[in-house]
Amino acid sequence: MAPAKITKDSLLTLEAYAKVRSAHRPGFIAHRRLRSVALGEHVTVQFEDEQTIRRQIQEMLHIEKIFDEDGIQGEIDAYAALLPDGGNWKATMLIEYPDPHERKRELARLIGIEDRLFVEVEGHARAYAIADEDLERENEEKTSSVHFVRFEFSDLQRVAIRAGAAVKLGCDHRNYPSHVQIAAETLASLAGDLRG
Repeated sequence: MAPAKITKDSLLTLEAYAKVRSAHRPGFIAHRRLRSVALGEHVTVQFEDEQTIRRQIQEMLHIEKIFDEDGIQGEIDAYAALLPDGGNWKATMLIEYPDPHERKRELARLIGIEDRLFVEVEGHARAYAIADEDLERENEEKTSSVHFVRFEFSDLQRVAIRAGAAVKLGCDHRNYPSHVQIAAETLASLAGDLRG
């Protein structure tokens, strides 16, 4: 499978997108839900693909009213790093605490959580997240509530995933130990991101 590529010519114009935006929203929400995994009560991992990134770019162009070529290319370039390339999964990790005081306290306790996120393919070693490349998303006082992660897989791991092996998403941070089996329908969607 060739890596997905989003180009200026493959995007809808602002006018065309405005016409289909509302009609396409339910389908997009269902796709996003299919590719989201709750890890415990407070972490959600949203796995990205060409469809989710294309929608994000179109939304940014729509909201910011960007129609010039340089602006469009700037948005494409900003999100290109979140497209899986056939050998990995890429995701947005959201840490969610509704209460602001609890959020502040927990983000201080969860420094480094993004580096303790892993995918475990049945019969294989854990693939730990490579987080926030080229971005500083935490400091000595707290971590960010949003992280960008990727999981790199060996050839054997990719083959196992595509053949239907069980896969867990987990975290072994001392203040947030958690793991969950990825549901079959979600795993089927994610397996499509990987080349044989």
